[in-house]
Amino acid sequence: MTEASDPAGPAPARPGEPSEAQFGPHRFYAGEGGGGEQFRGARFEVADMRGARFTDCDLTGVTIRDCWLVNVSISGYLSNVTVNGVDVTEFVNAELDRRHPERVQLRECRTADDVRAMWDTIEGLWAQAMARAGRLPVAALDQQVNEEWSVAQTLRHLVFITDAWATRTVLDEEMPYHPLGLPQSWYPAADAAALGIDLAARPGYDEILAARADRMAVMRRLVTDLTDEGMGRLCERSPAPGYPDEQRTVIDCVGVVLEEEIEHYRFAVRDLAVLEASQQLHDRC
Repeated sequence: MTEASDPAGPAPARPGEPSEAQFGPHRFYAGEGGGGEQFRGARFEVADMRGARFTDCDLTGVTIRDCWLVNVSISGYLSNVTVNGVDVTEFVNAELDRRHPERVQLRECRTADDVRAMWDTIEGLWAQAMARAGRLPVAALDQQVNEEWSVAQTLRHLVFITDAWATRTVLDEEMPYHPLGLPQSWYPAADAAALGIDLAARPGYDEILAARADRMAVMRRLVTDLTDEGMGRLCERSPAPGYPDEQRTVIDCVGVVLEEEIEHYRFAVRDLAVLEASQQLHDRC
């Protein structure tokens, strides 16, 4: 039986918690039509929520009690996450670090040499991932796994990330955006169009690979020229119109690129494993 939600009123923020909702760890804007508060403080009792999906939601302070959690997938920013009385946050982070030691390497970056070594690692990881992708049919690379970005979309997004957080900020080019770049899903379509980006475009995979290779070369040149003194220089431009107007240093901006590279690599290899398994099953049939 499914019962209607029982609103309990907005839950007060705990000390140290933001007063406004945080919609995903990498966004500063809820998106057009997003940010609704109709479920804030709601209660769901004896409710059938099988198959429910929560994307870019602020679940701070949520309590799940006496529920069946079977085949549940959770991803996002974790802090003080308790399961059956056990705080699993550090366990999850440690396991991610074990599987993806590049996360640890990124956290330990302090000098320009560290950044160059980090980029060496990123190039190597993506070379391996692209070799795996190259063994799949091209159509599979446009396939979304569990409604996440496809491999092709992920590469397009990393093109945009380089344009926004390296070329525009660090290299101070006003309009560096490649037309096939893919901003975050919440970035307003009108703003993307003003950057010369067609969100409805469906470029060929070879075209995407060429744009990606070009942007990786931009990053290679940038980190090659990076100095310890230059990492603290303030950048004059925001990553793109609509981003918060705040001070950003070179290393802040380069750090965003590095983090996006390793996180999207993690997502990509996760989905490549699914696509590879599906292809193997298809080949056997």
